Amino acid sequence: MKPFEIYSWQAPGWAEPHPCVVVSHPARAERKPDVDVVLCASQRAARDPEPHEVLLDEADGLDWPTLCKCDLIYTVPKVQITPHKRGEVTETRQTHLLRTIIGAHGWGERLARG
Repeated sequence: MKPFEIYSWQAPGWAEPHPCVVVSHPARAERKPDVDVVLCASQRAARDPEPHEVLLDEADGLDWPTLCKCDLIYTVPKVQITPHKRGEVTETRQTHLLRTIIGAHGWGERLARG
């Protein structure tokens, strides 16, 4: 398992598994039993992304344009994540995903202040 790979995970209280993007440090993703993920919608995106979301699509290995919610990071035991890799965030979208996560948490403002 590596950062930016897309799998499926069923969050507690959700009716079905949803795509999830691994956002853990590479060493954690490779060796530790838990990883950090952001969840994506399972439905086709019918609107533009909000400031805390990114749009991933077929280029990333998904079946259709999909909104990923970057304002909530889940720590998940790897054993709960489906072993079948659905895709991987394209290299050009990885930076956008990271910037969206940082912005959605207000960390960019903190970094700017030093």
